[in-house]
Amino acid sequence: MKTRGAVEFRNVSKRFGQFTAIPDLSLSIEPGELVTLLGPSGCGKTTTLRMLAGLESPTAGEILIGGQDVTRLPADRRDVSMVFQSYALFPHMTVAQNVAYGLESGGMKAAEARERATDALTLVGLEGLGARLPAELSGGQQQRVAVARALVLEPQVLLLDEPLSNLDARLRRRVRTEIRELQQRLGFTAVYVTHDQEEALAVSDRIVVMKEGVVAQMGSPRELYEAPASEFIADFIGEANVVEGRVLSVSGEEAQVDVGGAVIVLPARGLGEGPARLAMRSNAARVRSGGEGVPGTVASSAYLGDHVEYEIDGALGRIFVVDDESDTPLPVGAPVVLDLRPRGLALIPESA
Repeated sequence: MKTRGAVEFRNVSKRFGQFTAIPDLSLSIEPGELVTLLGPSGCGKTTTLRMLAGLESPTAGEILIGGQDVTRLPADRRDVSMVFQSYALFPHMTVAQNVAYGLESGGMKAAEARERATDALTLVGLEGLGARLPAELSGGQQQRVAVARALVLEPQVLLLDEPLSNLDARLRRRVRTEIRELQQRLGFTAVYVTHDQEEALAVSDRIVVMKEGVVAQMGSPRELYEAPASEFIADFIGEANVVEGRVLSVSGEEAQVDVGGAVIVLPARGLGEGPARLAMRSNAARVRSGGEGVPGTVASSAYLGDHVEYEIDGALGRIFVVDDESDTPLPVGAPVVLDLRPRGLALIPESA
């Protein structure tokens, strides 16, 4: 790709009648960065993407691509390409014709368009399949054709709208890896929309979590997973348990925290002494039948091959725990202790 475009939203809002979908969005995306807009249905992520694509007009504010104000430009003058959830391939055209279509529609000679299409198919690992019809390809291959068709236009920004939602779980894992590897190899700017937390963690340089049209938290996948800014983020990214605790003391950036009777040293995250709430990941505790730890009782257990899933009742309330060290589930009603580990536990700042 020839260009990498920066993207900027400046105080962008969007209303549909009396409903405000996006109240005031300011967001910058660096050239060559893959940023994922993540959130539940109705959070505003797709509306944001459509405004960037030129398929919706903002009510107020400015949108810039590569430093140019494109707020009022039509979609075909924005130098972006979009990969849709449905692929939108022409069934009567060959794969190569699908990829070349946008170039030829823009006035490029057929021979040059075919050559560019062949190069694009090679980029996405579909070399030699240009003569096939879309129906003769697998779902994953069709998705790569859709990506090649977008990339061949050499846009400043590639937009991906729930690109893997039509694939089964195993194929989603493979294709998301291919998209990420391609983006890193070519260095194009990409804005990716999904509601799938695991998908967002796997492909993104940064994740923007949206709630009711507002950015709830923005950061790297690791930042959002290990240091959620709110209970909403803690629950939405990785489905953490939210438990009660108490900050016993703070020294510099570290806090001693009582969690169900166990004392753990954690980043203080701006909190002082007193009651606090914590995000507790499902792998933050080991389930033991005896010894030192937070006491509890098995409320349910399920053997899932490479791990056992428990619900434990006890000092922390009812929590969900995944144990990948045991292949024999403890029975319901069995007394247990939880051996807590600092990794997977985080104080939630908003509880201050």
